[in-house]
Amino acid sequence: MPPSSIRAYREALEEQTLSPLAAKSRDAVRERPEEPCPLRTTFQRDRDRILHSKPFRRLKHKTQVFIAPLGDHYRTRLTHTLEVTQIARTVARALRLNEDLTEAIGLGHDIGHAPFGHAGETALTRIFPDHFRHNEQSRRIVEVLERDGQGLNLTYPVREGIYLHSKARRDIMTTAWGTASTLEGQIIKIADSVAYINHDIDDAIRAGLITTDDLPAEASEVLGRSHGQRIHTMVADMIEYNWWATGEAAPPDPPLIAMSPAILAATNSLRDYMFKHVYLKGAAKEDDEKVRFVIETLYAHFIKNPEQLPTDLLRINQARQEPVERAVVDYISGMTDRYALKVFNEIFVPRTWGA
Repeated sequence: MPPSSIRAYREALEEQTLSPLAAKSRDAVRERPEEPCPLRTTFQRDRDRILHSKPFRRLKHKTQVFIAPLGDHYRTRLTHTLEVTQIARTVARALRLNEDLTEAIGLGHDIGHAPFGHAGETALTRIFPDHFRHNEQSRRIVEVLERDGQGLNLTYPVREGIYLHSKARRDIMTTAWGTASTLEGQIIKIADSVAYINHDIDDAIRAGLITTDDLPAEASEVLGRSHGQRIHTMVADMIEYNWWATGEAAPPDPPLIAMSPAILAATNSLRDYMFKHVYLKGAAKEDDEKVRFVIETLYAHFIKNPEQLPTDLLRINQARQEPVERAVVDYISGMTDRYALKVFNEIFVPRTWGA
């Protein structure tokens, strides 16, 4: 097969093999028209653009829960992203949905996260007048900041899925922003919770904050006691409960990807437990005030000295006629944990001199 025919072949294969309810690459629209790739579908191209971007690479040095962990086995924002994406691909494949779209959304959903995890996001939210949310920043990165202000020109389903993956605190099925129009985007929203609840439990046990026996007994009874058992139960439930997405059964009205009531209740129970005993207290929170101080201090410094911001961010800021606060937040939120500390030390900590 000549290379010029591969994309058309893949698009035809999608029409033949995917569910009638799946998003099709051929139908995806970009914000700015461009010549199609002869080798890759639009969603495959979106995935590659995210994967090769600088914000994606920086995820390897951004906190998931435990700030700047020295242990080799603690999750970072990058490993979280990979776990979310793989869980979502498993579900999408079983339901005959578009794996490429699912993967693109999964890889891009957290690229707007600030350094130091949710402590960093909270700090930026407190000081930025327009408020900071990582899903909004992720969308801003792919639509505005990348490629010197041109954005990555991703398709609408990918941009929408990135923006709408976030959830409200009270229930993993709720959202403060809306629901993705594609089933693939809806899968990412749930897969995000499946991944972080389970790997954060694993990391909290490794850190000695909790034990398996501390987890709610009712949830463990339903989901299983081990990391693998819990994920298998949740993923299998998503596939079985949403089998209608394959096109082999009538969809609910509205057609929304969900968990069964029993599994959802147990999953929310684990989530509530983690908020009470790990996220909002204990060793994982001991450095939050320090994180707040570092970020607030950097923010105040760059507001007073905007000429020290990267030239590309200043150029975008001036071209869009945005307030300087916007450029400062773009800069700080893009930092890795260690780079934020490096910049802080360079500006505020005196140098030591040897003999």
